Amino acid sequence: MASEADEETGGPGSAEETAPEAAGPKAATPEPVDPKIVAAIAAAEAAGPADGANVRIDSWIWAVRLAKTRSLGAAACKGGHVHVNGERVKPAYSVRIGDEVRVRQEGWERVVIVKRLIRKRVGAPVAAQCYVDNSPPPPPRQIVAPAGIRDRGTGRPTKRDRRDMERLRGLMGGDGGGAAERPGGR
Repeated sequence: MASEADEETGGPGSAEETAPEAAGPKAATPEPVDPKIVAAIAAAEAAGPADGANVRIDSWIWAVRLAKTRSLGAAACKGGHVHVNGERVKPAYSVRIGDEVRVRQEGWERVVIVKRLIRKRVGAPVAAQCYVDNSPPPPPRQIVAPAGIRDRGTGRPTKRDRRDMERLRGLMGGDGGGAAERPGGR
């Protein structure tokens, strides 16, 4: 019973006294922080809105470099390629910290969680501090063999060269396209 009274009054053994000791040596010796990261975080906070202000989704995805231009960000919203917390949004939607933003671009989907709100476009290291990327890995790029590389100065390709290049590219089927394959049969 006496220990409960001590905890309520802040006496010996209270949570206030033991908290710094529980944190251990990590609290006493901070980790060395890269000055570039500190400057990046400061720049991100300077680019953020004032207290109580909101940030448009098209502006935010442009600022954190998920879209090349703000107008492309707005077009992605209008086209239904941007979802916030599972719902399609318009370009003027106000994004909040903790929102899950899904942006579909070029055949794959970026999934990010908003950590910090910014309005102005910042460098890539700073932008990376503003969200948590939960995106699946991008699809593998298709390896395409160079088809029909010609030496410079050899002139215009002949009909035979053109057919060989098309066969390499797979545009024509089979043996290069005889008269039977052409429409009209001539």
